[in-house]
Amino acid sequence: MAYITTSVEYGIHGLLWLVDNDKALSSREIAELQGISPSFVAKIFPKLEKAGIVAASEGVRGGYRLARPAQAITFLEIVDAIEGEKPLFDCQEVRGRCALFADGVPGWASAGTCAVHAVMLQAEKAMRDALAAQTLGEVAARFSRKAPAGFFADFQDWVGDRQSTRTARTGRPARDGPS
Repeated sequence: MAYITTSVEYGIHGLLWLVDNDKALSSREIAELQGISPSFVAKIFPKLEKAGIVAASEGVRGGYRLARPAQAITFLEIVDAIEGEKPLFDCQEVRGRCALFADGVPGWASAGTCAVHAVMLQAEKAMRDALAAQTLGEVAARFSRKAPAGFFADFQDWVGDRQSTRTARTGRPARDGPS
């Protein structure tokens, strides 16, 4: 988790559209909802699928759904799925490169965990604990309390309109699933 990129932000926002949604959303629909490129979403969601956060299906009703309840999906799982489980800080053991140690690094200078690294490990643990304490379901519930009463009905109408055009575009069922 060296750096949390915009992929995580768009991934989380994309996942929020799947909470309490009975219809699968294609990567195109998820991208359109966020105003981003479908190819960008297509790079993020397979990682979420591999991590067991979403399930993908193909066909005219295909797309992505949450693979498990939103309350069981932590932000830490999402970050790790998208970014990988990288450390926040990559200690370079700078303490051993001191110009005063020309005759070799003394034991007192290199014994134990580097004090700087120890601070970074503590910070990483705090961040990972905070991300693990927040679930997709909790954040979706906060969003639901903020949204006006008709917002989710409008969203369902939007999804219905998009999914009905999947077949109408070609006159046959489209393979517009996770792609």
